[in-house]
Amino acid sequence: MTKLSVNINKIATLRNSRGGDVPNVVQFAKDVQRFGAEGVTIHPRPDERHIRYQDARDLKTEVYTEYNIEGNPVDSFVELVLNVKPTQVTLVPDAVDAITSNAGWDTIKHKDFLVDVIKEFRQNGIRTSIFVDPVLEQIEGAKATGTDRIELYTEAFAHQYSLGNEDAIKPYVNSAVLANSLDLGVNAGHDLSLDNIEFFNKNIPDLLEVSIGHALIAESLYLGVENVIQMYLHKLKSQS
Repeated sequence: MTKLSVNINKIATLRNSRGGDVPNVVQFAKDVQRFGAEGVTIHPRPDERHIRYQDARDLKTEVYTEYNIEGNPVDSFVELVLNVKPTQVTLVPDAVDAITSNAGWDTIKHKDFLVDVIKEFRQNGIRTSIFVDPVLEQIEGAKATGTDRIELYTEAFAHQYSLGNEDAIKPYVNSAVLANSLDLGVNAGHDLSLDNIEFFNKNIPDLLEVSIGHALIAESLYLGVENVIQMYLHKLKSQS
């Protein structure tokens, strides 16, 4: 079954908007795992506008499922990941001023850089994943970097699916098929939600993990966190 990793950045955003420690990021991570989530994802940025580097350290002893740290591998991020040693590091080419992730890596142009970074993480026992667009050349380029997995950037699918265009899944299917043939694990994330996750999951072969944050937290405002996590797990189990 595809694993559900909950991105808790929005909880940190809410905390930071008021100061203090409410809601508590560590407690929320403990709760989502207790409710059935199979992973916790964070995406610290250099300005620490939501998840802080210290949050990443504090979570180290509390995440007993899959611990996934996303981010652009600038020096401070690399140092953080090597110190925390999460289950997985997902490399994302964020600009410093990006509101949210908005593109995958050019794995061909940045091959040498990615090879060096991935080698260091893998030598420290950390599984690596690269955020990529559903473009076959970029999947092949990802293989050449030595990464363990790719994470398919799903914003384009989510937008088109919301307009009724189910054919938007096709480049993602083709990318997953190629990745599987190259012995690359396949993750996915960005704008996946209760509205589209079942369709996406049923169509993507051997999907290992989805990382969902913004939609899940927004849906939880109306339906409750525990209930929403169970709804996602049900939809992810319905693949067969």
